[in-house]
Order: sequence, then C-alpha cells, then structure tokens
Amino acid sequence: MTQDEPWDVLVLGAGSGGYATALRAAQLGLRVALVEQDKVGGTCLHRGCIPTKALLHAAEVADQVRHAHDVGVRASFEDVDQAALQRYQEQVVRRLYQGLQGLVSASSVDLFAGHGRLVGPDVLRVTGPDGSTQDLTGRHVVLATGSRSRTLPGITVGGRIITSDDALENVQVPRHAIVLGGGVIGVEFASLWRSLGADVTVLEALETLVPAEDPSLSTGLARAFRRRGIDVRTGVRVSSATQDADGVRVTLADGSAVDGDLLLVAIGREPVTDESGLAEQGVRITDAGIHTDAALHTGVGSIYAVGDVVPGLQLAHRGFAHGISVAERISGMTPQPIAEETIPRVTYSDPELASVGLTEPEARDRYGDDGVRVLEYSLAGNGRSQILGSTGLVKIVRQTEGPIVGVHLIGARVSEQIGEAQLWVGWEAYPQDIAAFIHAHPTQNEALGEAALALAGQPLHSHT
Repeated sequence: MTQDEPWDVLVLGAGSGGYATALRAAQLGLRVALVEQDKVGGTCLHRGCIPTKALLHAAEVADQVRHAHDVGVRASFEDVDQAALQRYQEQVVRRLYQGLQGLVSASSVDLFAGHGRLVGPDVLRVTGPDGSTQDLTGRHVVLATGSRSRTLPGITVGGRIITSDDALENVQVPRHAIVLGGGVIGVEFASLWRSLGADVTVLEALETLVPAEDPSLSTGLARAFRRRGIDVRTGVRVSSATQDADGVRVTLADGSAVDGDLLLVAIGREPVTDESGLAEQGVRITDAGIHTDAALHTGVGSIYAVGDVVPGLQLAHRGFAHGISVAERISGMTPQPIAEETIPRVTYSDPELASVGLTEPEARDRYGDDGVRVLEYSLAGNGRSQILGSTGLVKIVRQTEGPIVGVHLIGARVSEQIGEAQLWVGWEAYPQDIAAFIHAHPTQNEALGEAALALAGQPLHSHT
C-alpha cells in the first residue's frame, strides 16, 4: 500500500472494538490498516475479562474443594500455589492471543505496531517502537483507543496500592485485601480473593454494591458477601491511604481506619483520549468519552469511534458489536444502531449477576408505577440450583399488559442463562409468549421459564 493509495479504513487501537472493526471490514472486501502500540486483543484479553475470569474459575475450584464434604467427597483445601496460578492464567491468555494473531494474519488487515496520533481528519501518524514515524491515510478512520483504570485524587498507586492491571500482572493472594470500589471490578476481585483464602473489606461510596444493577441484585450480593465473611461497607468515603513495609492504612472521612496488606483501587475505568490528537481535529470529547451519534460517527469528516472510548457500558461484547456495525456502515450497509438496553451485563462474582434491559427503578421512571409489573422467582425451587447448593432469584420487569423490558438474575452460573433473557428484551416478548416454550428439566434455565409462567398467570412450581 502506498501513500497515494489510501486504505479504506484506518483503525486506531486493536482491542475488542478495534480488531472487530478491522476483521469485519476485511471480510467485506475493504482495505484495512490496524494500528496498535501494545498487543492485539487490548484490555479484555490481556488485562481484563479473560485473565480475571481465569482466576475466578480457580477461585470456584477452591470453593468446590473446600465444600466437597457437603456432597460426600473427601477432599481438603490446603493452599494456593501462586506461581502455578499465574502460569494457568497466562496460558489461557496466551492460547487466545495466539488464536487472535492467527485470525489477523490470515485476513488482509495490515497491522502497524506503534502509537497512533490523528494529524488530519484522514491521517494517522504512527510512531514505531524505534522512534521512526510514518503517516497512514484512510478514507475512514475508526477510533478504538479503549479505557484504563481510573484513580482517585489523593491516592497514589504504587507498592501496596494497586489497580486491577497490577493485580493481574503479578498474581498474589493477600492476607487482608481492602477493595476500594464496589462496582463490577471491585466485587469480582473481592470474591476471588475471599475464595482463595484472603480476608476482604469492600469500601463503596454509594449506598449499594454494584449500584448500576437492579436493587434486588445489589441487596442479594451484599447479603451473600456477608455470609461469605466479606466485610462490606457502603456509604463510606475515603479521605486518604498510606502504606509502609508492613501494610496499608485507609482512613475514612469519619476518621476511622481500615488496615490491610493490599489496597485495590477499583473505582471504574476512564476512556483513553489523550495524546491521540483528537481534540485538534475537532473531535468532541467529554469526561465520559468521545461524543458520537447513534451510528457512532463523531461528526468530524469520516471519523467514527467504537468500544470503551464511547460513553456507555464498557464491555468487550459491546465493542465487538460497535466494530461490526461501523465496518458494515462504511461498506455501504445499513445496520441497526446498537441499543444499550439490549446489551447483557454480567458480574462473575460468587454469586454471579446477569442482567439485561431496564432495572425496576428505571422502568418505573419511564412508565410510571402503574405501568410496571415485577415478579421475583426464587431459585430455591429450582432442582439444579439445589444440586449446586446455589441460592438466588430471577427477576422479570415488564410493562403492565405489555412486553418484558428487563431481566435480572443472581445465583451460580447465571451468566450462562442471560442469552435467552436478552432475546426476550430484544424481541419485546410477552410472558405468555415465553410460557409456550418448554425448558429442559432439571436445569437452571428452567427457572427462567418458570418465572415467565408465573408472570403470565400460569405458575407451576410457585404460588400465585
């Protein structure tokens, strides 16, 4: 490719949204250049979703061994081999990374290693690892620069004060971990560290854990954590954090303090928009990220943005959907805009949370109290949940005499059940529509069918 023959698509960033854009565009016959200063796969593959979930699986195994005697199996939990745990996590990431590298290599995507900066509405200047630069010109530019861990003013990360990136790069199980932030990242680390033997304290400034979720899930998770011995403190604010050779001390606004040997700062993630030349080209940037329209166009030239850098849910599968949509739009197709409400959300703690659509408060705000009906179905009556020793619930939110607008699950392995619920919300299904479908017995998926039956006025294993 020469300078006077521009690429059809220039993609800045090879995380979930970026590489999805590149691969789909290449499938559609477009000429694509992909610029990445680190590794293809981005945060999700290397510092987020995949390594975290690998550790959470190890935590689940530890809990199963610890409670093996409950089901008549003689086994005992001795300790965690932290070096082996690190190798296991790295092996999972490495296999997926090799597979992704193979996909990119097999496609017609041209991969450029280096830091990319927008120096024109259609030009990326790439500075390579050796300091050399080259300008790439494209008919369309897609910004996919992702996100990074957010820090709190007054708290300096380093030493015993870490972010989730640090926790994954050097896997250590602390004796007493303090987790600052009760969102998804915070509760996942709190859960896995507790399963691997640590004492854990969670500090959350808002009044509930996972505050973006339905209140029934937030309350259920807090109860489950306390039963597991996790010290959950909500509605508290941190004034400072200090450390020495022996540990870390977190001082709260009320003057009390919490001592531990590690502090994880998990107050969310922020979009990466600096040092990319976006503002100079007129791209509108807010604290939440790059402003776009429903088609993910920035309003400047032929510049689009996808993934975590776009305000909204910071999820890899949202990035995939964004990338596919933008690639198809650039190729001349007319994909439907991505509806945030139909994107499933999962928290891989113990118990797991999974949800899609509106929470009950959101639905009541939109439709009014009389315009909403809600049903909660306990997993206590589900045979498979009893076998797994899991408690939890299925919560369905619907418009009165109308379609289902939200589904919220808490319990073991409910992440695997949210796909069906996504179809309900996305297709605006009525409970009576779902009642006609047969769900296999005994499965946890059956609980979704039972909840829909009850909401349709046809309960089988529950009281009306």
